[in-house]
Amino acid sequence: MTVSSGSAGWYLRRLSRMGPREVGGRVADALRRRRWRSARPHCPRVTGARFTAVLPAGTIAAVPPDAAKRLVAEADRLMDGHAEYFGVVRDDLADPDWWSDPKTGRRAPGGYAFDVPYRNEDAVGDIKQIWEPSRHQYLTVLAAAYAITGDERYAERVGEHLRSWWAANPPLRGVHWISGIELGIRLLSWVWIRRLLDGWPGAAGLFEGNPVALNQIWHHQRWLAAFPSRGSSANNHVIAEAAGQLAAACAFDWFPASARWRAGALRSLERHLRGNTFHSGLNRELATEYHGLVLELGLAAVAEADAAGRPVPASIRLVLLRMTDALAAVVDGRLRPPRQGDADDGHGLVVDGAGTDRWASLLATGDAVFGRLAWWPTVTGTDVRTPLLAALIKPTVPSVTRPASRPAHFADAGMTILRGPAGIWCRCDGGPHGFLSIAAHAHADALSVEVRHDGVDVLADPGTFCYHGQPEWRQYFRSTLGHNTLQLDGGDQSVSGGPFLWTRQARSRVLVADTSGASEGGTARWCAEHDGYQRSVHRRRVELTPARQELRVVDEVRGDRRAEVRLAFHLGPAISADVVGNRAVLTWSRDGEERSAVLDLPGQLSWRAHRGETDPPLGWYSAGFGRKEPATTLVGTALLGQHGADGSALSGEFTTVLRFRG
Repeated sequence: MTVSSGSAGWYLRRLSRMGPREVGGRVADALRRRRWRSARPHCPRVTGARFTAVLPAGTIAAVPPDAAKRLVAEADRLMDGHAEYFGVVRDDLADPDWWSDPKTGRRAPGGYAFDVPYRNEDAVGDIKQIWEPSRHQYLTVLAAAYAITGDERYAERVGEHLRSWWAANPPLRGVHWISGIELGIRLLSWVWIRRLLDGWPGAAGLFEGNPVALNQIWHHQRWLAAFPSRGSSANNHVIAEAAGQLAAACAFDWFPASARWRAGALRSLERHLRGNTFHSGLNRELATEYHGLVLELGLAAVAEADAAGRPVPASIRLVLLRMTDALAAVVDGRLRPPRQGDADDGHGLVVDGAGTDRWASLLATGDAVFGRLAWWPTVTGTDVRTPLLAALIKPTVPSVTRPASRPAHFADAGMTILRGPAGIWCRCDGGPHGFLSIAAHAHADALSVEVRHDGVDVLADPGTFCYHGQPEWRQYFRSTLGHNTLQLDGGDQSVSGGPFLWTRQARSRVLVADTSGASEGGTARWCAEHDGYQRSVHRRRVELTPARQELRVVDEVRGDRRAEVRLAFHLGPAISADVVGNRAVLTWSRDGEERSAVLDLPGQLSWRAHRGETDPPLGWYSAGFGRKEPATTLVGTALLGQHGADGSALSGEFTTVLRFRG
């Protein structure tokens, strides 16, 4: 079902997922927006402002040379105007049009910010293409290049672009004053830009000595204090809002309201970091890239508070510690975390060049701030961000018992990782559908598995690809058929009410999670079930036997009704498949070495390979937001209650076996 996020029906469905307190808060927000249309206060007069949140001496000298080299190369590409956002290559960044979308060729309308229909791509263009450059994270890269090289060309370009942006986007006018996450991340970028430009003679005149900059910084913070993400929307957005507000109120402590804003942001950050994170350390949205975003934002926020000498609640550091340990636990042998839920390539702080591994960088920062545990994977890559953050964050480790060995089962999040030799890695999903009543970034992927061999996607989670503007693709990439699980009667396990809204959510429960067998030469076992199909229950068992390099998946449908079954297995883009009947021979290459596996599929089902189909979409893989490529998807179909493809009566139990060779 295609659902518009601007229709009356959508608003009613969205309203139904809110509690009375949230409804009241949103009514107050609407009234405030109406009042602000005509009542636009001015930034209070600031005198004697000084920027003191500088990097400690020697910090830049601690940046590894290869990381610095990658950064400068990236900065030079940006100076030439070249960048890529969500699969769209741009060459106009030397003099950007802040309201233009190069993907659709449309330009967003002006006017009062809250009147702009930003979800309507026909009227505005692709909003993420417009918003992303205005997070000003490419300017933090240029500022970092200045800090490392001393070349004033980078600083001057930063100054030109900030002045251009401030002139084109006065407070409350246009698309860049609509979403709190954008304002929060932009403030965080401005703090780091000012810090990294500190040696440049023009830095003070660009920021604290510039009435336009002061006006922008004040209005950004006033906006965030007035319109926090509420209730069912208090996911990663509210973390970005609090982190940006805290960073600005600490580093730009120049306004009468700074102390109040700082205290409010710290309370919000503490509350929502706890609320957004399972006790195990995994993010409650169950969308791995948002785990990374929230961890980056949290670390950056603590860095600002520590740099300003402001006390940080111990609970904040504890959550960040648990998040870091959880990340270390779930990555595969190549430091790649699960591909679960939505992913939009969002970052909290960017000061590195292309080729820097995001997850290795986070683990390196975790090591510097909290200390690595013996079971953590080894990080060999380098980055710029780690020495910068580590120079500001106080190395205070919370008093808590950390895992003595690598966790494999996260009961609260319903995630289990099965591991075997030669880099066999399998994620099993038996957790909650998503976070809060709308589960905005969840996919209908209950009981799905994700399998890798030495970091290569073999049975892959296809990814996300898009949010707005292409509803058929948004629907596909978060559908049940778009994951390695079982579909009944052509429907999803959970019911969508819009691109970021689920009106009915499947409930899953893990029945068995015994991961010890694999390390003891036996078999690791996992079993879970969900109730997403009315009158039927889907139960799945997964067994990994390392000695045989074999993964066995048994699907069982329990119920008393006839139903069409579709069982899907999505192969990674590097995998070639030779399918004959119900057997697929899989081949791929890794580091110049040929690898292979055999996938024996349930013989009761009729199997067909799909690749790059568009009507409807099937057989695709999205490596990053805005990008997709054809990949092979194997789909087996049968009707329960009849005879299967091999002539036997369908019992509702189907066994799939994946055997790796060599």
